[in-house]
This record gives sequence, C-alpha cells and structure tokens, in this order.
Amino acid sequence: MTVTRLAVVHPPEAAPEGAIRVAFASGDRRHVDQHFGSAAGFCIYAVSASAHECVAAVRFPPAAEDGNEDKLAERMAALDGCAAVYVEAVGSSAIHRLLSIGVQPVKVIPGLPIAEALSDLKREIALAAAPWIARALKVRKDPSRFDAMLAEEWDE
Repeated sequence: MTVTRLAVVHPPEAAPEGAIRVAFASGDRRHVDQHFGSAAGFCIYAVSASAHECVAAVRFPPAAEDGNEDKLAERMAALDGCAAVYVEAVGSSAIHRLLSIGVQPVKVIPGLPIAEALSDLKREIALAAAPWIARALKVRKDPSRFDAMLAEEWDE
C-alpha cells in the first residue's frame, strides 16, 4: 500500500489571510487519536485567527509502533509546509526530527476533537503568544526573506 494524498485545490488568493498550515494525526479525520510514528493519516488545515479550511488529507499504509525510523520519512514528507502537527503521542527521536524541519509537535489529550483544537488554535493565532505560532506567522508574512538574504554579501 502506498501513501494516498488528497488535496483541496484553490487559487492562492483563496487561502485565509495570515493562515498557517497545521496537521492533525487522525484515523477518523475528526479526532486527534494517533501516535505520530504510526499515524494512519493526517488532516491538514490552513488556519488563521478568523477562519480554517481543510486543505489536504493524507493516508499511510499501516505501521507498527516498533521503533523503525524508516516509517518516519513519509510522515515527515507529508508535513511539507506545515508549522505544527497535533498528536496524541510522539517519540523523542521524532520530536527532534520534526523540530529540525521547522514543524512543532503538539501533544494533546487522546481523542481531542479536531474542531475543538481548531477553535483553540484560532484564539492562539490571534494572540500570537506561543513562540512556534509567532515564528510561523512571521514566515507566512514574509516568504521573500530568503531572497533578501541571498542578495546580501557573505564572508566566509
């Protein structure tokens, strides 16, 4: 079985203003009910302070919680462009790997409804108090910052 990815295709201007992408590890697409390393799938949302929209759903082949690091690669790749992933559990190795690609793991109570997490997240985005949210909003506001850095002179 291969990874299945369904995406909602919208023109770029249709994305909620100031939105960040956040994934939820979910088997039923309604609750955060999965361990990151053996997640059956992710629901990916674009979330702003005032709106949210499901933009993708990813389904993975079955995986055991066996410490096999190979299965993490496809899960990490599915998070491309995401600022965070909400999970019911995540191992320390996966935490380090997620942080290294700029994805904040957020551990929540098992079975948390995604709708409740989205409501809480919208309030947090409005405040931009959590450091990972502030970083994600800054990246979202200025995607050309890397072009400016490349144009600078660098001394080695």
